[in-house]
Amino acid sequence: MPKPESFPIEKIFVPTKQKKAIKPEIVGEIAESILDIGQQTPISVRLDGDRLVLIEGLHRLEACKALGETTIIGVLVPAELAQPKPLLAERPEVEAERVKMARLKQLRLEKEAAEASTAALKGAGATEASRTRLAKDVRDNPKASLSRTAKSKPKSLSDWITEQKGSGGRY
Repeated sequence: MPKPESFPIEKIFVPTKQKKAIKPEIVGEIAESILDIGQQTPISVRLDGDRLVLIEGLHRLEACKALGETTIIGVLVPAELAQPKPLLAERPEVEAERVKMARLKQLRLEKEAAEASTAALKGAGATEASRTRLAKDVRDNPKASLSRTAKSKPKSLSDWITEQKGSGGRY
């Protein structure tokens, strides 16, 4: 295990991909902890030419910067061992879960669309059946007026009397 040592913060390069993962609330919590008890866990860096590249400890580094520190405690890791831990989003089990959830969402959406389509077809079939019955009733009953079969209301009393006379009904 490499021995912790002090590194100048300005010499530490943070890869762009890591910079995107900064969470200010975590930096604030770590800064408070460093003020109370000091830095307990060293960061990990590796050499890349004349600069140091951050491997692990982004929030600790940012907390020290926020506190105005010029140095930070860290360990120098050989380049061949400097494989950063994958971010949560890059871990295989997380990706597998994401794929599974996307597949389940797709299946749910397909099921809802099929149910909606079936309901629409049933509704259209019921409407078509009522039209067919209406047309059949009018065809089979020559005295039935289309407007009465469709259950429309006469506009006035005289219209109703006229309809009743036309259909042989009594008023």
